[in-house]
Amino acid sequence: MSGRRVAVVGLGAAVAAGVWLGRLRRSTRTRRNLELARATSRLGASAAAHRARTVFASAERRQQLAADFELRTAEQVAATLGNMKGALMKLGQMASYVDESVPEAYRAALANLQQDAPPMAHELAAQVVEQELGASPDRVFAEWDPVPIAAASIGQVHRAITRDDLAVAVKVQYPGVDEAIKADLDNSDAITGVLSLIFPGLDTKPLVQELRDRLGEELDYRLEAANQKLFVDYYRGHPFISIPKVVDELSTQRVLTTELATGARFSELDGWSQEERNLAGEAIFRFVFRSLYRMHAFNGDPHPGNYLFRPGGQVTFLDFGLVKRFTPDEIQLFESMAETLLVRRDIPGYRRILEGAGVLKPGSGMSDERTVEYFGYYYDSVLEDRTYTFTKEYASAAVERLLPTPGTEFPEIRKFGNMPAVLVIIQRINLGMTAVLAHLDATANWRRIGEELWPFVDGPPSTELGRKEAAWLASADHE
Repeated sequence: MSGRRVAVVGLGAAVAAGVWLGRLRRSTRTRRNLELARATSRLGASAAAHRARTVFASAERRQQLAADFELRTAEQVAATLGNMKGALMKLGQMASYVDESVPEAYRAALANLQQDAPPMAHELAAQVVEQELGASPDRVFAEWDPVPIAAASIGQVHRAITRDDLAVAVKVQYPGVDEAIKADLDNSDAITGVLSLIFPGLDTKPLVQELRDRLGEELDYRLEAANQKLFVDYYRGHPFISIPKVVDELSTQRVLTTELATGARFSELDGWSQEERNLAGEAIFRFVFRSLYRMHAFNGDPHPGNYLFRPGGQVTFLDFGLVKRFTPDEIQLFESMAETLLVRRDIPGYRRILEGAGVLKPGSGMSDERTVEYFGYYYDSVLEDRTYTFTKEYASAAVERLLPTPGTEFPEIRKFGNMPAVLVIIQRINLGMTAVLAHLDATANWRRIGEELWPFVDGPPSTELGRKEAAWLASADHE
């Protein structure tokens, strides 16, 4: 097992151990601790039985037993996280796509958590709707499908038809998931411990607090509705980016109703032509960086379950529960970092910006070459004016650099590197978007596309999608 795989497994074990050893302050937390403890115990027993079976097995038989054991373990982990929902299930979602070095059995099992997690009973969903909207689903809606079309970490989604004959998607929050997430976040000591092992010099308090704030916001669907309307308004009339409109009168703290969107799921793109996959990747890239640099907001949950696709680069973006809105000073920091490194090529100036922002502590001794070699990796796709393909190897190496294990080729990063709160959600770009584009083998001249989106360049359109977007920007729809 590679160092990265050990790190992933170790992270899960450390979280489970931290949960089990933490103080049991609340009944919900106690239940979840016990669930994890039982799961850990089952996995330990399975491992012991596996070792016993391999003692007298031939080399060929051991290989088969190892593959079978890995598959069973992956399915057990996915089932445990899927049934527990909340923050721990989000961890499973991320593990399914951000790192290609995670064993295939684990990624395949955990991928189901992106949209097809175990749903709650339809009676419970109906109960939440009645509590929030004042009547049962079959009275509130003209038609209601009790079978969910998607189930994830916070809630599940049902198709329905309103009394005005509008096809809608109704997201219903799991009963008790608010307590579950709070219980998980109360176990931040485990997360802090893992991060301190990876980065001995890391100030973990701001990082963990930022995660707590963002994940806590997801529990209030009224905030998600406001976030989604922000994006709906900005992208109104866009030629290839779609955001479902919110139905305000059927949305509350625990129920969110939006227009029903249709399209192909991410997994279906495996059968599409590379040209179509490139267009889909370009649309995602444009959405991420236009939202960041022009809207000053970022949808911080870019996992594969949050997209629907149609040919020609048409992408519908779903789930705006985890949105970060940035201040002008924060955007200025991002712009100055990118402009100094990518346009002016001022490496000493770039390092000073990193130190001023608290990303790199003074005294690291990193040369200009080492600074570019480490931090420039995350800008690799836009460093030069060239055609570039995002690869799975690149995405895995990005995780390796962000979470370096002991013995890394950049030991100074473990000692002097830091992650200020402002960059916590931004790292989801490095992990989430990069992993999605890598799975697509997305190919384009990302530097030229980036120059269209960077305010400090504001370059001309460089692709057909860029020309469509430029026309939209010049139209009344965007005003």
